[in-house]
Amino acid sequence: MSASINPFNLTAMNTLGLQSAAARVLHFTQLAQLAQWCADPELNHLPSLVLGGGSNLVMSEYIANNVIQVGLLGKRLAREDDTAWYVAAAAGEPWHPFVQWTLAQGWGGLENLSLIPGTVGAAPVQNIGAYGVEIKDVFEQLTAMHLKTGEQRVFTLADCQFAYRDSVFKQAEAGQWVITEVIFRLAKNHQTQTNYGDIERELALLNLGSTPSAVSQAVINVRQRKLPDPAQIGNAGSYFKNPIVSAAIHQQVLAKHPNVVAYALPDGQFKLAAGWLIEQAGWKGKRLGPVGMYEKQALVLVNHGGATAADVLALERAVQADVLAQFGVLLEAEPVKW
Repeated sequence: MSASINPFNLTAMNTLGLQSAAARVLHFTQLAQLAQWCADPELNHLPSLVLGGGSNLVMSEYIANNVIQVGLLGKRLAREDDTAWYVAAAAGEPWHPFVQWTLAQGWGGLENLSLIPGTVGAAPVQNIGAYGVEIKDVFEQLTAMHLKTGEQRVFTLADCQFAYRDSVFKQAEAGQWVITEVIFRLAKNHQTQTNYGDIERELALLNLGSTPSAVSQAVINVRQRKLPDPAQIGNAGSYFKNPIVSAAIHQQVLAKHPNVVAYALPDGQFKLAAGWLIEQAGWKGKRLGPVGMYEKQALVLVNHGGATAADVLALERAVQADVLAQFGVLLEAEPVKW
């Protein structure tokens, strides 16, 4: 089977719903298709955007580069030992259904990451995280194919260089690899993490205890209340990273804003709540052209209809400028720009 390579409208393939098109799109459902593409110098001479669920992207109106859409599916128990289940999933598997499948098997560990949009293959790139859990906490290894050589390589936890919403695939190896499979280590002695106020309150309302499935339902309920459905209004989830600042900067902000929402980190630094900073700067529910910050959660940038990347970037800069002026803190955007 050969891969389809055609000019393509990407507007429906990014959760922000931005008007976008690409010169060439490769959709593959078998590794052999990707290997064939990598071996063809006529096709792989340009940098490539690897597209999962399109949930962490700001797409320009026209992408002259190649766009590679991962369609690999499949999930399985790769192995188990006395301490953990090692669960493998193909990169094209939708993330949330995969999480629910692991819980249905009785394997806890991913419940705090419920309802995050995107695919399994995209999750390590961003080191997705929510409610105290990140991919790096449950990661065993991944397999990826190099776009220029067709080499298949296994990346360990150390190889991935995970950081806050970051990995080697966004830095030194950006655009070089296509992730094809990820293996997660789900501990048999797993203890659920519920020490976030929203989750604790929701669990109390549900009265289902704190099993992994109960925590997952609590996370789903909270996220559905706070975050818009991309099918209803275009968005890329949390648009800005929570800034990590030194103790000195934290004290400066605290002196002027005693109610600042901040979390102490083990290394002595502090993580500030970007949503709180944006709301205090007056951007919650405020629009700039066809885009704005969501009325129920100031951290989420939404497309009210017909927006382009230029509209998104204009709002990004405006929010950054106001937060910097008021708090002396520069916000960093999460999505990748193409």
